[in-house]
Amino acid sequence: MIRLSRLSDYGIVVLSRLAREPGRALPASTLARSTAVSAAMTGKILKLLTRAELLVSQRGVHGGYALARSPEAITVAEIIEALDGPIALTTCADTGPHDCGIESLCPARDGWRRINRAIRDALAGITLADMVRSVPEGATPPPSTTSRPAGREPAPAATIGAG
Repeated sequence: MIRLSRLSDYGIVVLSRLAREPGRALPASTLARSTAVSAAMTGKILKLLTRAELLVSQRGVHGGYALARSPEAITVAEIIEALDGPIALTTCADTGPHDCGIESLCPARDGWRRINRAIRDALAGITLADMVRSVPEGATPPPSTTSRPAGREPAPAATIGAG
């Protein structure tokens, strides 16, 4: 099964919340509460996205985190790569060091690279603005206790990110 990591999934949720109010900085605590993502996970996501220059942080009374660019200028591929590293379904499709012992002989290698490129291109073609278009105004997240115990993050799943 191909599955997005929880880090990227929650990262898109947090960024989607910010995309609903572009230009406004929101504190980490507000983002955690309004998205039902734990404070620890929200903090980790904010740190990584700020480092990747997808967010800017502002100190002070009206401080918090805001999008570094418009939601139309941030792609889902950029978000995933900022949180999980290169998008790669197999190690031979990744740009980093490869650990496959049969890579040079593999008859499927070029096929995997084409598939990987198609998935990456599809994710690069979807913006943060696209992700929030269908969210009705005033929608609230479900209570955080419905999917996971408070303060406890699930173990990472197999990812589309770094292979």
